[in-house]
Amino acid sequence: MNDLLILNGRVVDPASSIDSPRDLLIRNGHIAGVEKPGAFATTRDADVLDATGCVVAPGFIDVHVHLREPGQGHKETIASGTAAAAAGGFTTVVAMPNTTPVNDSVDVLRWMLSPERNAAIRVLAMPAATLGSAGEQQTDFAALAAAGAVGFTDDGKPILQPEMMRAALLRAGELGLPVSQHAEDPRLSHGAIMNHGMVAFRLGLRGYPAVAEYSIVERDIDLVREIERSRPGLKPHLHVQHVSTGCALEAIRRAKSEGLHVTCEAAPHHFTLTDEAVGDYNTNAKMNPPLRAEEDRRAVIEALLDGTVDCIATDHAPHASWEKEVEFDRAPNGITGLETALGLALRILHREHPLPLARIVALMSTQPASVIGLRNGGTLRTGSDADVVILDPAAEWIFHAVQSKSKSKNTPFDGAPMLGQVRATICGGRIVYRP
Repeated sequence: MNDLLILNGRVVDPASSIDSPRDLLIRNGHIAGVEKPGAFATTRDADVLDATGCVVAPGFIDVHVHLREPGQGHKETIASGTAAAAAGGFTTVVAMPNTTPVNDSVDVLRWMLSPERNAAIRVLAMPAATLGSAGEQQTDFAALAAAGAVGFTDDGKPILQPEMMRAALLRAGELGLPVSQHAEDPRLSHGAIMNHGMVAFRLGLRGYPAVAEYSIVERDIDLVREIERSRPGLKPHLHVQHVSTGCALEAIRRAKSEGLHVTCEAAPHHFTLTDEAVGDYNTNAKMNPPLRAEEDRRAVIEALLDGTVDCIATDHAPHASWEKEVEFDRAPNGITGLETALGLALRILHREHPLPLARIVALMSTQPASVIGLRNGGTLRTGSDADVVILDPAAEWIFHAVQSKSKSKNTPFDGAPMLGQVRATICGGRIVYRP
């Protein structure tokens, strides 16, 4: 592999507090140096990428994606999903376990992570916290961690029993890994298919109340607090997935102020759209948690601005067209998101709100790396993995779902304006995407 030299770019690396013109040298799959322009003038036999007018940043990391394999290849494959991720500037994704069979064993985990899956970028995984994600028997956390797990989650099936969630937090805490929780009490959301509010009333659809999210967040925070008090020195890590309500975010904000190890993610659709996007029963606006009211959308943005939200995660959830082209109540939840995350983040958070570009880079690289304990990712420090995205932050473009690299096209952002476009994605020193 030849050296790769990236010239004339604005390097933005929050982990190193760098935001200035720099040249970057990649050698043997690692960052060999980040220096002032011209410092590598004597480097020979290097391939050159000209990043004039572009930002050079750590490759993005998504801690919440659904790659659908094994068992659901008609929706997505690991190869197609990671190709979409590369086009969106991501160099690492964390796969959720709601596969067929459920990723609840070392054998399934190793299958997902094997080179035979032809992933375009780095794939990590959070296996299920309970066997079959049924909430009844804990999986073998130690064996899964040894096989490469970066956390544990039952994903769309929350760990509902307090005793099981406490046991998961304890065991994962002993291993230094997070428990990633889908915060929903299905006893309060049973039968709900969109946000509780005036739009649901007008459409005649049962609404999902905010308390169904908030109550589980509060309960889990109480468990973290109780464990810390009863087990001095143990810091269990609770990660709350795709927070969508202001009340849940306020609970997380309070937990952080106490010093509890609680992190959370926000999805681009929740800071961009409201339940009005459901319109005339648009199934491509159906997801879980659902699109909320404007006050909740603004609460998510405020939490991104004040640092309550740790990272942006897409919850990329591909479905075949025939699965979505049914009555609203029969359609599965979820939308694709890997190729639109950057464009929405820059448009909504950077242009419309005062979030600096460097903070968006941190939310999509440095901070998700911290959430999953990825030591050599999320930074351009010398010696770290050569995972890099080159992006034009001023580029304005329109997303067309038909051009997506994902196998599925279920998105509410077909035809939507975007700000900021990926010009190249480099993973482990290899160029994996270049339009």
